[in-house]
Amino acid sequence: MAQAIATIKVMPTSPDVDLEALEIKMKAAIANFAGEGETKTKVEPIAFGLNAIEIIFVMDEALGGPDQLADKINEFEEVNSAEIIDVRRAIG
Repeated sequence: MAQAIATIKVMPTSPDVDLEALEIKMKAAIANFAGEGETKTKVEPIAFGLNAIEIIFVMDEALGGPDQLADKINEFEEVNSAEIIDVRRAIG
């Protein structure tokens, strides 16, 4: 099966959320869902000190869509919303 590259954008509940701790929790959830693999994290300033986290990760297409992972991350106490913003087939 081919590999897919997915991006999840996570909005924390407030500017006071520890983004490094949240990133660690999200990477653990990704590892449980897709296995250990490459990830890339980007912090995106939104407004008034609030920052979103985008995590790009590689997953096997056989797992289906990453929607269940976004649902799992949405359950985190410090997360206001988590959404899949991009899924692409990896070429190469």
